[in-house]
Amino acid sequence: MRNIVIIGGGAAGLKAAISAAYKYRNGGAEVTVVEKNNRPARKVMITGKGRCNVTNNCDLDTLIANTPRNPRFLYSAFSSFLPQDTMTFFESVGVPLKTERGNRVFPVSDKAVDIVDALVNTVKANGVRIINGEVAAVLTENGKVAGVKLSNSEALPADSVVIATGGASYSVTGSTGDGYRMAKALGHTVTDISGSLVPMNCHEGFCTRLSGLSLKNVTLSLFEKGKKKPVFSEMGEMLFTHFGISGPLVLSASAYVKAGKEYNVLIDLKPALSLDMLDNRILRDFSQLQNKDFANSLDALLPKSLIPVVVKLSGIQGDKKVNQISREERLHLCEVIKNFPLTVTGLRPVEEAIITRGGVSVKEINPATMESKLISGLFFAGEVIDVDAFTGGFNLQIAFSTGYLAGQNV
Repeated sequence: MRNIVIIGGGAAGLKAAISAAYKYRNGGAEVTVVEKNNRPARKVMITGKGRCNVTNNCDLDTLIANTPRNPRFLYSAFSSFLPQDTMTFFESVGVPLKTERGNRVFPVSDKAVDIVDALVNTVKANGVRIINGEVAAVLTENGKVAGVKLSNSEALPADSVVIATGGASYSVTGSTGDGYRMAKALGHTVTDISGSLVPMNCHEGFCTRLSGLSLKNVTLSLFEKGKKKPVFSEMGEMLFTHFGISGPLVLSASAYVKAGKEYNVLIDLKPALSLDMLDNRILRDFSQLQNKDFANSLDALLPKSLIPVVVKLSGIQGDKKVNQISREERLHLCEVIKNFPLTVTGLRPVEEAIITRGGVSVKEINPATMESKLISGLFFAGEVIDVDAFTGGFNLQIAFSTGYLAGQNV
């Protein structure tokens, strides 16, 4: 009887357990998941704002294109378990799915708990044992896996071990970097760890005054300093915070930020209007407010808290009457509204990130099996590996695909 131990009961670990259980459905192996939280898959519970963007309904090429870090390493994993396989699995265990904007896939119920329950119930239904405990170390003998040692000193024998402990982001969900420590102890290289899909710090002091302001249907463009072409530009929703900016657009843009580079952001507050259209709109508003102060003339155009900031950036005196504003001043106002500027001073800490950038080096993992090239019987799955993707369900698909492949090969 083979003993298979999976460290971590998140998306990747549970998928690895299901995959291994299916492989040995006729016996021959005992599969055990060791999870330190009282409830498995806590991080899955908060994905997609609690709705769980479970995957992206796309093809292999699109998966690769949306994985900026080591995408070719994932080719075999993605090919073995595609988004369509993820969707088929969840619907087969009683979770109807729907595809929304950007091919993002969610449960019809809009409840992440349905995804978590489906994973946990499938694991249990297939005879997998779940132990609530913490792994202190992976045990080896002669270059092969021998078992795991728990923090209470109990040892579990194992012929194969899958490290699926997640990264270092959202540490409150249990992702505290345990897998990196275990991998290093076994001789593996762990690349530099930072956050991806993370809020941004900004230089401008007005961000603090705007804290809590949410902007919808704006276009955010991220520029590397000195470059004219944006590295990221997309329409959506964002949020001002006391430290800078956050929200879906900002998290997506952060995946394009490279260490050691300087960036700035331009926000088009009215992307549906061209400069000429915006100018005409402002002219119409001004014509109805002839004797109003400029500072009191933008209520129909912009959120109230944003108006003082735009007024200051425009260079137009707030007490100037709108009928005295020149065409040049008006056009500059349009430029500010179409290109609202922010200076990025850095990303927030990895603890505040949705996912971790960095992890166990892919050079030391067999991409066809997810097995370590250094220790026989040791496998990796999910965020602990040095791979990450953009928002849209791609990171959970990485977890499911690598988990599936590891489970097939234990």
